[in-house]
Amino acid sequence: MQQSITGYHKDDENHWVAELICGHYQHVRHDPPWQNRLWVTSQMGRQSMLGYCLNCVKCDRGVSEDFQSK
Repeated sequence: MQQSITGYHKDDENHWVAELICGHYQHVRHDPPWQNRLWVTSQMGRQSMLGYCLNCVKCDRGVSEDFQSK
């Protein structure tokens, strides 16, 4: 299910995590050649992707929210 990005935070391993409107978290790593997300590496890049939709597999599976959505 497609869900939009509302914010970001870093996890315990210093990786960027997107906060989705549905209340789930999703890692958004830039780890070429497997994951090419250069936009994650700068604040401007992350800001530009607010509102962008990611496929939320947690929603597809009916998993409870990771956080209270806004």
